[in-house]
Amino acid sequence: QAEDELAAAGMIIGAGWAGARAMTATSGPGISLMQEFIGLAYFAEIPCVFWDVNRVGPSTGLPTRTQQGDLLMLYEGSHGDTTHIVIIPGTVEECFEFGWKIFDLSERFQTPVFGFSDLDLGMNKWACKGFEYPDQPMDRGKVLLTKEQMDAIENYGRYRDVDGDGIPYRTLPGSGLDPILYRGTGHNEDGLYSEKPEDYRLLMDRLKRKIMDASEALPEPLFKEEVECEVGIVYYGSMENTIQEIDDILEATGRKVSQCRVRALPLHSDVQSFMERHKTVIVLEINRDGQLYGIMRKEMPTELLTRIHCVAYSDGLPPRAEVYADKILEVLKEVGA
Repeated sequence: QAEDELAAAGMIIGAGWAGARAMTATSGPGISLMQEFIGLAYFAEIPCVFWDVNRVGPSTGLPTRTQQGDLLMLYEGSHGDTTHIVIIPGTVEECFEFGWKIFDLSERFQTPVFGFSDLDLGMNKWACKGFEYPDQPMDRGKVLLTKEQMDAIENYGRYRDVDGDGIPYRTLPGSGLDPILYRGTGHNEDGLYSEKPEDYRLLMDRLKRKIMDASEALPEPLFKEEVECEVGIVYYGSMENTIQEIDDILEATGRKVSQCRVRALPLHSDVQSFMERHKTVIVLEINRDGQLYGIMRKEMPTELLTRIHCVAYSDGLPPRAEVYADKILEVLKEVGA
C-alpha cells in the first residue's frame, strides 16, 4: 500500500512498464478506487498484479465479514469493454502457489491479473503443509532485450500481433531498443495515436482474444465426480472448506452430486465439459446475485443454459453447509431432478 489505493495502483503499473514485477493487495473498496488505473493497464497492456481479499460490500459494508461479492468487478472491471484474468485459490497452499504463478501470467499475457481471496481465507489462521518453492524459471513473456531479437521480427510494432496469438512483443526502458511505447488512448499497431474505426475494432478484438485464449493456461478446475450422476455442483474459493460437509448432508438424503471447483476466469474448457456430462448444474456462491452463475450464462453455449441453476447466499458469515444443502435440495425439487 501507499498513501492511498490510487497511488499503489499507479506504482505497480509504473513498475510493470519499467520491467519490474510488482503487486498490491487490497479489498473491494480499494479495487473500486483503482478502476481507472486498471483500465489503463488493460488497454496499454502493462503487466501488474492485484490481490483482492473480499470483504462484505457494498460501500463500507461489513468490513470484518466475508463474501464473494467482488468476482464480477474483478472480471470486467473499469469502464468500457474489459475482461481480466482472475485466479481463485481455495486453500492457503494455493494462495502461495498461485501467488508466484500470477506474475508469470501477467507478464506472459501483458495484462493486469487478479488474485481473488476473501476474508475467511485471507484473515483466519490455517494449518497447512510446507510450501513448495517454485521449481521453474520465471516466464517473462515476449520481452525483447537485444537488437538481434528485435531484428529477427519483421515489421515490429508495439501492438502488432506478430505470432497470431493476440500477444505482441514489448521492449523495456534501458534496453536501448526503440520504441518503448505504451498508450492508454486509442492506438494502432505501432503504438501511435489513432481514432480510426478500423484500428480501434482490431485492437479491441485482439485484446478480447488474448484474454479469452488465456483460459487454457490458467489453473484448471478440479473435479470429484460420481459415476452416472446427473447433478453437478460448481463452486469456487473458500467454499472449498464447506463442500465436503455439504456433500455429506446431501448423501444422507440419498442424493449424490459431482463437484467442480473453478480456479480461474476466463473459464477453462473443462467447465463446459463438466456441464455437458450433467443434466442439472448448480452454482454455489457466497454473494447475493450469483456472479459466477451470471458469467456462465453469458459465456456457455445456448443449449446448456437450461441446465444451470444458482444457490447464492450471503450474510457475512463463512458458508454454513446446512444452509446450502437445504437450498440445493429446494432447487432439485423445483426442477424435478
